[in-house]
Amino acid sequence: MKAKGILYLIPNVLVLETGPDIMAPVVKNVISATSFYLVEDFRTARRYISSLKLGINLEEVQMEKLDKKTPDPQVRKLLEPALNGQDVGILSEAGCPGIADPGAKAVAWAHRLGIRVVPLPGPSSMFLALMGSGFNGQAFTFSGYLPIDRKARIEAIKELEKTASQQKVTQLFMETPFRNNRLLEDLLEQLDGRTELCIASELTGEGESIRTKKVADWRKDRPDLHKIPAVFLIGAS
Repeated sequence: MKAKGILYLIPNVLVLETGPDIMAPVVKNVISATSFYLVEDFRTARRYISSLKLGINLEEVQMEKLDKKTPDPQVRKLLEPALNGQDVGILSEAGCPGIADPGAKAVAWAHRLGIRVVPLPGPSSMFLALMGSGFNGQAFTFSGYLPIDRKARIEAIKELEKTASQQKVTQLFMETPFRNNRLLEDLLEQLDGRTELCIASELTGEGESIRTKKVADWRKDRPDLHKIPAVFLIGAS
């Protein structure tokens, strides 16, 4: 029986053009040896691979789309190369595949099909923010994106604050960058002034900022986060 290929979970940069400095040698080695990828956006993936300056001819690299709209049967079909012995790489739009990322669907299928899954080390905005927050790193919950509907979002914010306060579990969440200011406005309106809030923005970039303050203090010093990638944490210190 022919050996199956490996499904590599390949981290992407959080900030463009930081790959050569941030990515570990093992990541670069795998990318150099991989010619088939599952990606959310072809342009982003090609730009990332090019930025690593590995001498790869992108015309020889095959990419197939895998996003949140990809139907389950199609996800399985995308793994056919691995079943035929070819290594497959999953590239997230930013950070690590499978975390707030549709790559998790392919990973689930890989386990069902007996394909070896190998996650590679790289930047994760969630863990970088948690590390820098000063909050409880032993008990935490990542809720991904909060609801777009404002009423549901406010309910979620209050529930996150309650959990952080009563159970001492750090609460992490995020928003699409162009809606960050709207989320921040709701946080500062709805959270108790004594609650600690960490805002970690532009992680690994030149403008990186990780600050933890009480909500009452944030109300006096509100940052402009429009179109700036950010992670928000409600504290359990």
